[in-house]
This record gives sequence, structure tokens and C-alpha cells, in this order.
Amino acid sequence: MPELFQIQSEVLVSERARLLAQLDELGFGPNGSLTYDTNFADSSQVTAERGEAERLASDLQESLDDVDNALERLAGGTYGVCERCGNTISEARLEAMPTARRCLDCAKLP
Repeated sequence: MPELFQIQSEVLVSERARLLAQLDELGFGPNGSLTYDTNFADSSQVTAERGEAERLASDLQESLDDVDNALERLAGGTYGVCERCGNTISEARLEAMPTARRCLDCAKLP
């Protein structure tokens, strides 16, 4: 699996860069919130757009957190090990979902 881990590392680093670029494009500031032009009119349309942008940024941040966690597991030597049962996560699952924290059997559990 070491070759797979190298490939997954490259995939995760690329995904991390993509997510950061999307957050930056949305105006996601370093303080963890979206930044807006204070001179912009605050109409109901703008408020609705802000809400949608904040939901999207939240989803992107959650994905970024998952990627960062997977990179930490790679660095710590626990990538590919189920956090619930300790068994090896299948290569197919890791290829399909590089941020997987649980094996397929444990992922089905609540």
C-alpha cells in the first residue's frame, strides 16, 4: 500500500489547494468568516446570497478539515486504518474516498 499512500498524498495535497482556492474566491477570510464590502447595500437579495455563500464556505471548510485530517494520518502512519475497528481500509475505498476514516463495514454503522 505504500505506493497507494504516495498517490493519495498527492491527491490530497491537490484537493487541499483546490479547496483553499475556492474559499479564497468566495472571500473566506483568515478569521474563518466571509468578508464583504461594507459599502455594499444590504438588500434581501444580498442577504440571501450571503447565506448561500456562507453555506458553501462551510461545506468547503468541512471538506478541507477532512483533507487536513487525512494528511495528518498519512504523516502519523495511521492512514488507511479504520478509526473504529482498527482494521485496514481497503485500497478501493481509499481510492474512491481518500479522506475515509472508517472501513466500509464501520462506515455503515451509526
